[in-house]
Formats: sequence, structure tokens, C-alpha cells
Amino acid sequence: MESLDSDLLRTFVAVAESGSVTDGAARIHRSQSATSLQIKRLESIIGQPVFERHGRGVILSDTGRQLLPVAQEVTARLDTALRDISQNTVMGKLRVGIPDDHGQAKLAEIIASFSRHHPKVELEVTCALSAHFPDALDKGALDLAIYEVECPKEHEEVLTEDPTCWVSSAHRDFPADAYLPVALFDHACWWREAAITSLQTRKKPYRIVYSSQSVSGVIAAVEAGIAVGLLGRSSLHSGLSVVNKVLGFGNTPASNLVMATSRSQETGPRDAMKAAIRSAFLAKA
Repeated sequence: MESLDSDLLRTFVAVAESGSVTDGAARIHRSQSATSLQIKRLESIIGQPVFERHGRGVILSDTGRQLLPVAQEVTARLDTALRDISQNTVMGKLRVGIPDDHGQAKLAEIIASFSRHHPKVELEVTCALSAHFPDALDKGALDLAIYEVECPKEHEEVLTEDPTCWVSSAHRDFPADAYLPVALFDHACWWREAAITSLQTRKKPYRIVYSSQSVSGVIAAVEAGIAVGLLGRSSLHSGLSVVNKVLGFGNTPASNLVMATSRSQETGPRDAMKAAIRSAFLAKA
């Protein structure tokens, strides 16, 4: 009787967690065709399909749902064993800054995965307003940080770009010539500056009726129909409408999510974290 090997299980976990063969292949650095062959071999050994087609992706079959927790445990145990006996175990302390709202869930997931793979690294994570992160890096208070900028500098590695636009509730219309109620960020950051510059360029009256320190706060005000707000397109959903043309706004800049490090000497933990973050964003590109 043919047995399951860890390579097949690892491929299965990658596809299951990413929801598609293409994304799963990128995650394990294989071609799509090689990944598909691995899944077919797994299904041949088991005698049942582990996935069902769903739109452009895949979902777990009943057999796949039964196998997934076992496969995750086996591959995790193997990874742990390898780390424990490896001569190149990453050790040390790493201070990381991540934004307190925009992309927080994904970044938290990356850091959690890093902790599982590098248990001997002492992580100190700061989840706060990212506008303060560049200064914290300059002062050596953080080793690595992720934050948003309009124009990335040479030392800032772009992870993803998110075009911005003016947005209102899909259930609320604002007259183009009346005083326009606006929701803005209430701390010094390029988002607020970009919004005010766009409003001034529009050359029509407006008033700031709502301020928030977070993206979620601005979104809440817009969803409630209180005001319009400058948001990233990644924040859009069926309850929101883009109103740039309707209200006479010109083009607005894109937001770049960047990764940067302090100027101190590179360390094993910092290199490993940079590689983990870079890989995670490339896999979703």
C-alpha cells in the first residue's frame, strides 16, 4: 500500500490555505502544473478527491476537510523538528511595527506564522499609528516596520500599491455645489494632507465633520452617510461608491505599503522576517 509523504501533504496544505492551485504553487515555489500533479497523486493514494472546483479557485471536499488538520499538524511537527536540530536556527530579539488597522489582519497572520517557524526569536510587536514608525526606525526604537507612504524612498521596499479615491455611501448623494461634508484622519499623515490638497484643488466649499485616527473610523463615517472620505480602493465594497467624477475631484495619489528597517547592522531575525513578509505579499500578487 502506497503511503503519504510529507511533500504531498505540504502541497495539499498550501493549496487548501490559499484557496487556489495557482496561489498554492507560488507559496511552495512550484509550477502550477507540478502542484496539480502532486494533488492528483495525493487523490490517487487516498482514492477520493480532496478538492472541488469553486469559481476560479478550489474548496475542500469532505475528505479534504478531514485531512487538512492532520496534514497541518504533520507538516508543522516536521518543521519544528528540523528547526530544533538545525545548526542555523534563527535566534535573537526583533522589534516590529505594524499598522493598527490597514492590513492588520494579514500582517498579524504573517507574524504569527513567523513565530511558529522561528520560536527562538523574541518578538516585540508594536501595533500603532504607522505615521510614527519612520521616526522610530531612525531613533533605533524599532528594527523593522511596515507603514504607508505616498512616495516611497530608496530604502523603503514597496509591498503593495493601493490607488486612492473619494468615496461616499452608495445610499447617499451629495450635491456637487453645496458644502461637502468630509471625514479625515485627525493625525499628521500623508492621507490627511492628500485629502486636503485634493479638496483645495477642487475649489469648492467643504467642511470637516468627522475625524478619526483609523481607516476603520473614516469608513464607518462614510458608510453612515455622514461624509465623503478619501480611501484606498482595497476598502471598497458594495455599500460604497466612488464619487471622484460626480463631485468633480481630480486624480488622487496611490498609497504604497512599504517595509523598512533601522540603520543598525542586519541580523538573522530581521533578515528572516523580511523574507517572510516579502514572500507572503508576493504570493498574493
